[in-house]
Amino acid sequence: MNPFVERVLDLVERIPPGKVMAYGDIAEYLGEGGPRQVGKVMSTWGGGVPWWRVVHSNGTGAAPDHLQRCLTHWREEGTPLRGERVDMRLARWDGRSADFQ
Repeated sequence: MNPFVERVLDLVERIPPGKVMAYGDIAEYLGEGGPRQVGKVMSTWGGGVPWWRVVHSNGTGAAPDHLQRCLTHWREEGTPLRGERVDMRLARWDGRSADFQ
């Protein structure tokens, strides 16, 4: 793994339960890469971290075929939802605060 991969996975591990970050949020927080690069990291190495806490900016999960697994995790963690999407206004984590629900 390269250092970028390690930084992405480390940040994802720190996202509190019930909170999410968009792919672009992660890239912006790290100051490198972009949403696609973060997505590549998550699709290749993200299975060992709470991958369901990384979403598209519109609140949808990683991939349509993972929707039910995402919904299960989100509901267990009390992630604010709007239908089958994360309510980004309430659930987005800034990466800085200990923003636990």
